Amino acid sequence: MTSNGLPELPPDFLLGAATASYQIEGAVHEGGRGASIWDTYSHTPGAVDRGETGDVACDHYHRYREDVGLLRDLGVDAYRFSVAWPRIQPDGRGPANPEGLAFYDRLVDELLAAGIEPVATLYHWDLPQALEDEGGWRVRSTAERFGEYARILADRLGDRVGRWITHNEPFCAAFIGHAVGRHAPGTREGTPALAAAHHLLVSHGLAARQLRASAAEHGRSAEVGITLNLDRMIPATDSAEDRAAADRAETLHNRVWLDPLLRGRYPENEADTWGVLADGSYRRDGDLDIIGQPLDFLGINYYRPGKVKDAPHDEPDPARRTADDIRVSDVPFDGVRHTQMDWPVVPETFTDLLVDLHRRYPNLPPVLITENGSAEADTDRSDEGRVRDTDRIDYIRGHLDAVAEAIKAGVDVRGYFVWSLMDNFEWAFGYDRRFGIVRVDYETLERIPKDSYHWYRGLVREHTAKRG
Repeated sequence: MTSNGLPELPPDFLLGAATASYQIEGAVHEGGRGASIWDTYSHTPGAVDRGETGDVACDHYHRYREDVGLLRDLGVDAYRFSVAWPRIQPDGRGPANPEGLAFYDRLVDELLAAGIEPVATLYHWDLPQALEDEGGWRVRSTAERFGEYARILADRLGDRVGRWITHNEPFCAAFIGHAVGRHAPGTREGTPALAAAHHLLVSHGLAARQLRASAAEHGRSAEVGITLNLDRMIPATDSAEDRAAADRAETLHNRVWLDPLLRGRYPENEADTWGVLADGSYRRDGDLDIIGQPLDFLGINYYRPGKVKDAPHDEPDPARRTADDIRVSDVPFDGVRHTQMDWPVVPETFTDLLVDLHRRYPNLPPVLITENGSAEADTDRSDEGRVRDTDRIDYIRGHLDAVAEAIKAGVDVRGYFVWSLMDNFEWAFGYDRRFGIVRVDYETLERIPKDSYHWYRGLVREHTAKRG
């Protein structure tokens, strides 16, 4: 930490902000956009708190110039956004929708004019509903369609976008969506959830190939990565049972992704973790070669650690156990602050996670922290509209300090994107959880920079000044 309390980061360290398409764009019936699984899910009674949807969200589709202006004033190096697949291919296949491509053309050009690097995420959970109707991520054909979609975007935007993220948090898409049922498509499945996880990884590999092939054919460069939401899993006690439970939890959250991507194999404790569901029927010879495409960087989203203990199965029938029923139960963290999401704030565990990854995976690529932030109630507001979100500032500062400590320990971390630029549709919580450093008045759609915005802007400016 510097003398004025700001984190010590390398001069070339990237500072940015992030959002996601369904959470901010709105305009779900405009510009030729097709329906996504989140359109369907959010309109399902009881699926989202208070019946809220992303139909309007932050209306970024119409207000993107205003939002890029906020980014310009913030002074960030880069902006991580996601592309809505059904805006590009309304049915998830076939020719591109010209109006959809034109929107992202305008957004990328606006960013570049503001001196901000566009970092594009291909998939942040808005699968075209037409593909879900054909089996979605449970079936291999969706992975093949994803590769075709990636090629469309690479050919159109690759002259201006040089850094690509294939997937955001496949854990949530596969397990929260198909096993827990709290995200779209909202099902509780066993082996199909594991098949979805596998096909998401296969689709990453196919997309990486297409992104690089397009770059090579056009004489461009392209950096390709994937973003995982990794958790630091801590056993509740030092007993063998609780340590084994933490190992299973780490497989669910971390190793099911990292081992195929970085080790070219599936986790060794699959059978112990999944039981009879781990039949592997959805895998094919050669899949690990597809998945294991070289990564130019690994995106990591981090919010909180988990503490777990051994527990019996919730479901007595092994054939009906969902992929998250792995004989583990959560244990609360006592004596620490919790965010509005009820997530414990323990920044030092972020350092522990990064250092452990560096030790566990000798071929760990450069790391970008692609999301980190906190949902807070934001109740401390002045009559003039000022939002005094001190807890959010403390959270961001603490986690940036944790990143700085990991860098000192030898981890190659090259950037940080705060989550999120603005308050938005927070999935199954609707609009009740606010992660933004800019407040959005959902009645008027007015953007109001919070104290955290001004703090982060000061950090960015001081950091930029260090570069000389």
